[in-house]
Amino acid sequence: MWKNVVSQYFKTCDRCQNANKPTGKILGDMIKIKEPRRPLEIVHMDWVTGLPQGSDISYRAFLVNVDRFNKTPIFFPCHKDDIAMDKALPIWNRVVSWTAIFTKIIHHEQSGYT
Repeated sequence: MWKNVVSQYFKTCDRCQNANKPTGKILGDMIKIKEPRRPLEIVHMDWVTGLPQGSDISYRAFLVNVDRFNKTPIFFPCHKDDIAMDKALPIWNRVVSWTAIFTKIIHHEQSGYT
């Protein structure tokens, strides 16, 4: 008889429901990514930062590219304060030069992709 009385009360209490707002970022509809037909057509990019200091000129960050077709990672060491051109040239020289230009690049901060 008294089982779940408190939880039933909280479910029906307007004041309790208004105080219980969802927190965090509101997500939109998920977007399905097409399956790639060839390697390096769709690439996921993300950063690994905060690596320990090795020497004065050592790299403290990595740009990680993962090919969606065969799940192959490609790592690009870089400095955290590099400009965009410093990050684009290694990608161009090591990836685009022996394949083709990517059709889609997905960054981890682009919400909505599955």
